[in-house]
Amino acid sequence: QVQLVESGGGLVQAGGSLRLSCAASGRTASSYAMGWFRQAPGKEREFVARISWSGGSTYYADSVKGRFTISRDNAKNTVYLQMNSLSPEDTAVYYCAAGTSVKDTLRSYYWGQGTQVTVSS
Repeated sequence: QVQLVESGGGLVQAGGSLRLSCAASGRTASSYAMGWFRQAPGKEREFVARISWSGGSTYYADSVKGRFTISRDNAKNTVYLQMNSLSPEDTAVYYCAAGTSVKDTLRSYYWGQGTQVTVSS
């Protein structure tokens, strides 16, 4: 079992930045690819970014490419999502996930509880 706890969400003005963190616990946490998804009100959950277990490979949704950066510190069992140049369209609940990399997404086996990100115009 892997437990995931997100933090770092909040309210920010358009053009601002936030960094989300996801602390993973469980004996095999560092062996999984990790990623972030988000779900805006009235919309389906969508993939945002993923990172391989080693941190050597990353993949982003087109909507965040060039603005968001995913990273991980396996010594701390923590994954980060640095979000820059935020816009109101980025407003959503952001979920951390652990799983395996598949094509243009992450097949997720474990989920965090989510953290709210609100971007004001």
